[in-house]
Amino acid sequence: MTTRVMIVDDQAMVRAGFAALLAAQSDIDVVGEAPDGAQGVELSRRTRPDVVLMDVRMPEMDGLEAARRLLSPPPGVTHRPRVLMLTTFDVDDYVYEALRAGASGFLLKDAPPADLIAAVRVVASGDALLAPSVTRRLIADFAQQRPAARGKPALRLKALTERETEVLTLVARGRSNTEIAQTLVLAEQTVKTHVSRVLTKLDLRDRAQAVVFAYESGLVAPGE
Repeated sequence: MTTRVMIVDDQAMVRAGFAALLAAQSDIDVVGEAPDGAQGVELSRRTRPDVVLMDVRMPEMDGLEAARRLLSPPPGVTHRPRVLMLTTFDVDDYVYEALRAGASGFLLKDAPPADLIAAVRVVASGDALLAPSVTRRLIADFAQQRPAARGKPALRLKALTERETEVLTLVARGRSNTEIAQTLVLAEQTVKTHVSRVLTKLDLRDRAQAVVFAYESGLVAPGE
């Protein structure tokens, strides 16, 4: 199955480089490019890509606002692509807000080509792209600046079983399913089932939103 990808970045050279790299893959089809968020949203509505590579900082409309519009479309618009944020910074408040808005993760622009290709495939498959060493620190930094919202988010935790709470805690700490299985002495498929139930019970889209929720609810504290 071919993954349809769109690239939104204000630098023409970046767009061209990413497009050439991705188009060379037999399972990826680049269906469009846009120089800013506003044009990116419009083009996405027309081309209906599976994944949008979205630069964070752009003129006219930045990547955060564009991601919000794509992930929370107006009535009558049913297409919601998965959004992978591109940034030159490994800690950026725009990226944090994008994760809260429903983006499936982020990737540094200077990542190796193989990482970009893998990232598109991971996001297209329905998973979130969480680089533990970067994403965990990013979210912890901003959770520390913003006191945990212990009202409704904390109450929602009560819907989880003890085991599901343990799994969510480890997800928030950047652990993979394999690592969680080893820590809790469970089968990896059992961990996948627990993660799926956590997302369903908390009405979260993917692991990226689960990490944000865990910090904002106070389940995981910055610096742990």
